[in-house]
Amino acid sequence: MKKRKPKIIQDKKLRGEWAESVFMERATQHGLAVSKPWGEMNSYDFVVGKSGRFVSLQVKSTTAELGDGYLCTVRGGHKAYRAGSFDFLAAYAVPADSWYIIPAELIRGKKSLTLYPNSRTAKYEKYREAWNLLKEASEGGGEELDSHPSKGAKGGAANETTDDSSHLSKTTKGGPANELRSGQASGGAADEESPAFTPGSVHPGNIEQRMEWVANRVRSWMERRNLRPEKRDEEG
Repeated sequence: MKKRKPKIIQDKKLRGEWAESVFMERATQHGLAVSKPWGEMNSYDFVVGKSGRFVSLQVKSTTAELGDGYLCTVRGGHKAYRAGSFDFLAAYAVPADSWYIIPAELIRGKKSLTLYPNSRTAKYEKYREAWNLLKEASEGGGEELDSHPSKGAKGGAANETTDDSSHLSKTTKGGPANELRSGQASGGAADEESPAFTPGSVHPGNIEQRMEWVANRVRSWMERRNLRPEKRDEEG
């Protein structure tokens, strides 16, 4: 069956939007999950993959014939794309209805490249219709990031001490909170009578006990330093 040639859209802006829609269709046909970020200020047009394993793509299209090939512009504005701008280039030679999925490092520093769909030995021919590269990159194994807050410490459990210490600081709203949490007196020396805050000493599910424990610690701290709480006028 003869390959159908797509109709050429002359307006470059419209052709670019159309090429993006064709990319979404083709990627979906190859079983890839495609998402488009909001806005036009990103250095990439699409991301492919699933949560925790995305790869980014810049989509370009060309109708400009150059000998037996097609000249495709791959710059952003008037400059070549910076390293890290995207992971893959998806270049579409419109008259030949051929897609090239090219790793970004191969076009780094370039402002254009030439695609030869009718030559099996051309430089980028091994990347023609190489949708498998996107699938491998987005589904391939790899270490998950440990920096996400939900991962907590290296053991995988969330760091409850950090969260509870932050809660204590917000509850007391004053200098005593920091000293109770760190076990340091206001002068900087360790206060043996004021041990560090340990969330495990109060049942985590009983908020009343937790609040009472905090209040007692603050009251004890103030008594040792001969401090009295400020009196506030009650609102009528």
